[in-house]
Amino acid sequence: MHIENHSITSLFEQLGIGDSEEDINRFINRFAPIPSAVELHEAHCWNQSQAAFLKQAKEEDADWAEVVDQLNVMLRQA
Repeated sequence: MHIENHSITSLFEQLGIGDSEEDINRFINRFAPIPSAVELHEAHCWNQSQAAFLKQAKEEDADWAEVVDQLNVMLRQA
């Protein structure tokens, strides 16, 4: 089984969000911090499709799971 390593840039591209370093930083600054009681996929910054993708990536421990965890950490920081 081949597991692909994805980057934060490719995750933002997959989510349909601007994927330049500036776009990513702007997104993080706009929506962080997400409260610890809120699951990443339940945060108000996602549309339904994005939320479903993030939830599925974690539930299935998909090849996206590691970079989704990275995004989760980024969005939890103040």
